[in-house]
Amino acid sequence: MPDPTVPPTPPVPLDALLARADLGLRRIAGPDDPGIVVHWAHTSEMADPYPYLLGGELLLSAGVHIPQGAGSGYFDAYVSRIVAAGGAALGFGVAPVHDTVPAALVEACEMHGLPLLEVPPRTTFSGVARAVWQLMAQARLAEVRRVSEAQQGLATAAARPDPVPSVLHQLARRLGGRAVLYGPEGTELAGAGRDQGEEARAALAKLAEVVRPGTGRPASASDTVAGARLVAHALGNGRGFVLGVAAPQRDPGDHAITSVAAVLLSLLTGEQPSGAGAARTSALVRLLLGSPPEEVAPLLGGERWRVVHGSPNGPVPDGPVPDGPVSDRRTPDRPMPDEPAPDRRTPDRPMPDRPMPDEPVPDEPVPDIRTPDRRAPDRPVPDPVAASALGAALGSALVDPVGEAVRVLVPADRAVAPLQGWTLGVSAAVAPHDWPAADTQAARALARARATRTPLVRHGVRPALTDLVPPDDAEAHARALLAPIAATPALTDTLRTWLSLHGSWDRTAVALSVHRNTVRQRIARCAALLGADLDDPDVRMELWFALRRT
Repeated sequence: MPDPTVPPTPPVPLDALLARADLGLRRIAGPDDPGIVVHWAHTSEMADPYPYLLGGELLLSAGVHIPQGAGSGYFDAYVSRIVAAGGAALGFGVAPVHDTVPAALVEACEMHGLPLLEVPPRTTFSGVARAVWQLMAQARLAEVRRVSEAQQGLATAAARPDPVPSVLHQLARRLGGRAVLYGPEGTELAGAGRDQGEEARAALAKLAEVVRPGTGRPASASDTVAGARLVAHALGNGRGFVLGVAAPQRDPGDHAITSVAAVLLSLLTGEQPSGAGAARTSALVRLLLGSPPEEVAPLLGGERWRVVHGSPNGPVPDGPVPDGPVSDRRTPDRPMPDEPAPDRRTPDRPMPDRPMPDEPVPDEPVPDIRTPDRRAPDRPVPDPVAASALGAALGSALVDPVGEAVRVLVPADRAVAPLQGWTLGVSAAVAPHDWPAADTQAARALARARATRTPLVRHGVRPALTDLVPPDDAEAHARALLAPIAATPALTDTLRTWLSLHGSWDRTAVALSVHRNTVRQRIARCAALLGADLDDPDVRMELWFALRRT
């Protein structure tokens, strides 16, 4: 099915094709009906083209399939099959096979009501097909412009002091008919536009009952009564409102226009701050007045919660992020990116260990003169509409857009699954007093999801070795171990991310949005200040244990 927000390509009126002077087409048989339209052009020399037609075609033929001495019976069967397949018209090319259009073909088309066009020798079939596509493109552009202008008009109407009547009036004007809003009990609450008659009015009210929210009922329905095209849309706010439209005709873009009006009316007739909305407002007031989170949580609908951090997907660095070392093909025998480079000045001579100079770690990345800058591109910042959409998808209205991410507080009993267009980090289920810790867990999970390009990463909840050490002793050990770098957050954050990503320079650079040379410098600085060999797995484990306690 086509995207309902994009109008389908309108067909081409046959009269518009006949009006093209460059083609020189001439109607010689069949009805002269301005309502006949062509959806596409198709060339075939089959004696029975029925199996190859979809309907709505302008079938083009030079008569190669016509046998010598063919009579009226042959042409009658040929034309009847085209009509049965839904062909819109037949174009017959004069020359090189036939000097004129066979008289029996003209009689058959006239009898079956199929428009027959004479294609002159100077006009090629490809030229006719190209003209059809050009006219379709022009009609599509005009329809897209009409839909765009209608959407802007509806949005402007929704911002007026009387939004519901204004939207209905704008919709009726754009469709040239009448728009009605029905209430939950089926009564007409508001309407605008030209009345299509008593019969159409009654039929539209019955159609609204068909789509009224309920088990197994459709979201929309359509019908044609007394020459009026009727459409009913159930508004998506679950309150039983229905939008009904009656118009004398239905153009390809009308569905997109009506859908936009239905969305706006769904928002305008949605539940006002009452019920759940009032409870959330009350919870916010209590928090601001000093109530502890555990007393506020029942008002929000749950006792255990998860924090979800979401980031809209944006551009990523060139090439995939490797799961392991990535070879560099620019220079033979070059070491892997995650390994230290050997000293080529003297064979088999190890480089002496030299302490790093005591200087601040630069915040700006150091350019690599050998390779293009592969710094992670700027991530898209979610706007309020995108943030609300993420909250709706997760089933929570507790949404907070902050920086490059959106934070959502979700009851623990609601499943969190990957969402198209988003990268998610999910915390463990916690009680309200642990919300700050869950926020940190979700942020770290999101950073790991970004670095590994995983749609969703969850914070681990199984018992860890850290549970075997008393918290006070673990925190004291962590402070003592990390004291040399504790005053520089850039170092601790880089070391934590680098260890979490198994020492990958590229992934760490992506996660921190810095150049990989900056990561190398910071890790080298950490090793010097800590006096530790970061290639030793025991040292890495101890540092990771300490960083988990900070």
